[in-house]
Amino acid sequence: FKMSQNSLFAILLRSPWWISFVVAGLVGVGASVLAPDPYKLAGALGSLPLVGVGCVAAWRQLRAPSAAQADGALATAIAQPWREFEAALERAWQAGGTRVERLPGPGADLRLTQSGSVTLVNARRWKAATHGAEPLRQLAAAMQAEGAKDGVYVLAQGALSEGARLLARDHGIVVLQGAPLARLLLRAKPSGKGAAATRA
Repeated sequence: FKMSQNSLFAILLRSPWWISFVVAGLVGVGASVLAPDPYKLAGALGSLPLVGVGCVAAWRQLRAPSAAQADGALATAIAQPWREFEAALERAWQAGGTRVERLPGPGADLRLTQSGSVTLVNARRWKAATHGAEPLRQLAAAMQAEGAKDGVYVLAQGALSEGARLLARDHGIVVLQGAPLARLLLRAKPSGKGAAATRA
């Protein structure tokens, strides 16, 4: 089940956690004041899903990295050569229980498999200053060839051109950048070399 990005619950999950509790309180108070007596309890109980959403939002936001951590993760990504960045992405997705396979490109660099669902990732232009439509078009073609419903385009800096943005929208490609990319990278376990250096 995929939640609509414009649904009330999706909007509340993206909002500060306390907003869900305010909305739940308003629903509860409104039900107690406006609903007929036999339905007051049912109306008040209708606010419980909103309380649940608030708890989930609070849990996510408390675990979210600070702005300094996110900026540091993105700066590190921009400074890395491709092989190091690719390995960091691989470790990050594997930490979330996803099977990761490297692909030769040019359309896709990684194939992610989880619960039978396949997602293709194009990440090789992660630090380009501009992102035109061609790499998005290549990713869309690779998705069609592989029968993958989902695609991810990774960029650590720069912005998509208007044509690239429209192409991503039309083909259901998620553009992974900014804070979501930083959160993913911060999940990556250190490489063996880095871990050994830390222990030393």
